[in-house]
Amino acid sequence: MSGPAWSAEARYALYYAPSFESAWWQAGSTWLGRDAQSGEHCAQPQPAGLTRPLAALTEAPRRYGWHGTLVAPFRLGAGLTEHDVLVAARSWALAQQSFALPLEAATLGDFVALRPADADGETRVRELASNALEALDGLRARPSAAELERRLAAPLSERQRALLLQWGYPYVFEEFRFHMTLSSSLADADERATLLAWWRERTPALGPLAVDQAALFVEPAPGEPFVLWHSLPFSDGAQPNDRKDQQQDEVSSQ
Repeated sequence: MSGPAWSAEARYALYYAPSFESAWWQAGSTWLGRDAQSGEHCAQPQPAGLTRPLAALTEAPRRYGWHGTLVAPFRLGAGLTEHDVLVAARSWALAQQSFALPLEAATLGDFVALRPADADGETRVRELASNALEALDGLRARPSAAELERRLAAPLSERQRALLLQWGYPYVFEEFRFHMTLSSSLADADERATLLAWWRERTPALGPLAVDQAALFVEPAPGEPFVLWHSLPFSDGAQPNDRKDQQQDEVSSQ
């Protein structure tokens, strides 16, 4: 999918997404029932003990695709194009270093998600997200007064309100908590426990995440499924062609 097909209201996001060839990408995409890179639907597993199909429990994260947020979705500022986003994001990615991130399955409120398994991993991925936010902040459109009013109506702390006003999102910097969402909001504690047990049994075999790239995702129009537009290898994972593509993008923008 390319930019000209997208609505003027398209939103862009910088996410962490495992490489397409990895067991983590296959496991997460299959779980959610959609591959955000290919657009194909996937046959989902059905954990024993569920009385509802897994598809009913994963509707919300399926639209966003398998990911962990680094920079939350944003619309482009006036005069900017998808090319500007790609050049800036690639430049940022080529300044990053890879690391391994052990994960654990946990409940976050009424959601089931994967999160960093230790404090070191939490710190490293928070620093990565903070760096990305600062690098890409100049690309985003500032929210309208109506949007701000709606967002500020949410139950936020004073610090979160301040972050929302300055950065367009309340859960950044010290408020950031990296996670890869595995379910919609589930009121049924038994359903949450079943999903949690399924992932706790399988996460050790998948091993740590290789945080060696990020990805640009796009919501082509409001309410549509997010698609994985470009993967962005980090400096120690980029191949020569990745750097060549970046150089060509920069030349064509001049």
